[in-house]
Amino acid sequence: MLSRIAESLFWIGRYLERADDTARILDVQMQVLVEDPSIDERLSCEQLLKVMGVEEHDGIANRWTILDLLAHNPDSPNSIASAIDAARESARGARETLSTDMWAAINTMWRGLPSARSMRSPDMFGWVRNRTAMIAGIADSTMTRDEGWQFFMLGRSIERVDMTARLLSTASLASGTQLAWPTTLRACGAYEAFIRAYRGIEADRQAAEFLLLDRWFPRSVVSALLEAEQALSRLEATGQRSGFSDEAQRLLGRARTELEYRPLAEIVYDLPTEMERLQRACGAASEAVTARYFSHAESHAWTGSVSL
Repeated sequence: MLSRIAESLFWIGRYLERADDTARILDVQMQVLVEDPSIDERLSCEQLLKVMGVEEHDGIANRWTILDLLAHNPDSPNSIASAIDAARESARGARETLSTDMWAAINTMWRGLPSARSMRSPDMFGWVRNRTAMIAGIADSTMTRDEGWQFFMLGRSIERVDMTARLLSTASLASGTQLAWPTTLRACGAYEAFIRAYRGIEADRQAAEFLLLDRWFPRSVVSALLEAEQALSRLEATGQRSGFSDEAQRLLGRARTELEYRPLAEIVYDLPTEMERLQRACGAASEAVTARYFSHAESHAWTGSVSL
């Protein structure tokens, strides 16, 4: 497969997942701010901006600042609007390999963005989640399981690990409120699955464990890491007898085993630091994928403290 096409599919997966997960993170933040007036809004919003890689901004950090920088402003590289624009641009680069339905769904989402930005915040977040879920469903039912599919899944999985790490950091920083973890679980679509898995027990430790380590829930960190490793393994397919020649696979495998084989108490003791370490592993893995498969392609990156 041409590196240009492979890179476009990789970044379509990443940008769509980024838009989806940013909407989920903002939904958590806005619900907590609205429902718990005891929270220091400025501090909470500054922490969220830092978690999302926004190092500098004008004015005082508040809910309107984060909505502008992380949702509405197409010139902000960390925003939902910017991710949707970039997903559509990447789709144009891979137009000949996408099904008509998938291109139409991405293009329709992009065209509907101006209207979505005028919605109430909860409605916009719901719109983003619904549109990205629809595109994922169309991709699942119309894409051949060839190299293009593997790159799409690899990009989506790496981004999901990174963004779930950011979501967990946000929840951990807001853990002084009773709303943080239940709201986080609901934002991930995980609340009902969590209640079934833990038989009705609701506690911060169990919620963190579920979103970090549950192998059966597709939005957990470990599940997404496994998905990324499998995509890389299928792309490699060399039957190597020992070790890993693929640097990205080695990095992601090490990140997964460090989570799975360490005591949970050790991870959650300083969850934001642990999640930043995980984000850096995702960044290094993304760079390794770019160097190996997209050697003549322009590199894309997160801007902010944690570069991808």
